[in-house]
Amino acid sequence: MIPLKTLGRWLRPGLLLALLVMLTGCDAVAILSPKGQIGQDEKTLLITATVLMLLVVIPVIIMTLTFAWKYRASNTKARYEPKWSHSTAIEVVVWSIPCMIVLVLAVLTWRSSHALDPYKPLESDVKPVTIQAISLDWKWLFIYPEEKIAVVNEIKFPVNTPLNFEITSDTVMNAFFIPHLGSMIYSMAAMETKLHLIANELGEFPGMSSHYSGAGFAKMHFTAYSVTDAQYRQWLDQVRAGEQTLDKTSFKALGEAKNSEWYPVTYFGKVEENLFDWVIAKHMGDNKHYGMKHTHAGAAAADAASHEAHEGHAPSEAHDSKESGENLDATEHEHAGHAGHAGSGE
Repeated sequence: MIPLKTLGRWLRPGLLLALLVMLTGCDAVAILSPKGQIGQDEKTLLITATVLMLLVVIPVIIMTLTFAWKYRASNTKARYEPKWSHSTAIEVVVWSIPCMIVLVLAVLTWRSSHALDPYKPLESDVKPVTIQAISLDWKWLFIYPEEKIAVVNEIKFPVNTPLNFEITSDTVMNAFFIPHLGSMIYSMAAMETKLHLIANELGEFPGMSSHYSGAGFAKMHFTAYSVTDAQYRQWLDQVRAGEQTLDKTSFKALGEAKNSEWYPVTYFGKVEENLFDWVIAKHMGDNKHYGMKHTHAGAAAADAASHEAHEGHAPSEAHDSKESGENLDATEHEHAGHAGHAGSGE
């Protein structure tokens, strides 16, 4: 039988190698190597919180090993007090230090939660670039509304320029994440989420969906390029030169192409006006009654049409008392259903 010490010496190099291999493909490497201000602030917060917690963890580990060695059965010189039960000094240390650390963490978390709010625009003298991201099965569509172009599975932007992301989904819930730049946020059908990022260095940064969404989920990744202003303008001209137009028809065809392999980068030189708003509005249905705040033109039109339809049916519903009673029951049932969904409105 192989001794445990010998087995440990044999396994140690293999375990270290396996750990390095796993870390090579781990997003933790990107998170700890930020290329933007938001990512840098989040890294600082992560390290600070870890160090504060280690102020308790490390001494506890050291004392555990020390006590186990000092008060081992073979050490006859150690104090032996089998009836010992309480020490005020130990109680003060054991409770006061963790309480202070938790208090510091609470203040730190409160301040950073507001400072790093994904919805909070970044302060900068540079005009931000707005990018509308739509998650599909299984690809990312990016619309530049001010430039009137769209790209699949690729984004480019000038370095040191704030990025205002408006995000939604045309299918199931997903998650938009560029680890080198910072925060992750969900994309959901019939809703718009926001994310503000910035890249302080030139480079290529992998982006992904960090939320499982189906069979082609593993191929749902893209590349974000931080480039100079001249390179950005050159890229815009290259995309505009494309002959494809992104409208409702081509968008539906793109969504129906449920790729299990990685979808190639595709340029659309022209984009139909308010297409992003249309994608949100087409999934809303009765959700517009659930208290969700939508400012999109499509949603407003749907609300107006619904209001006119209700006014048009009002006299007929009051015509027959029996039908009125049935309609009342149906309305109450509908209201009950709406109340049940109100909690997930925003």
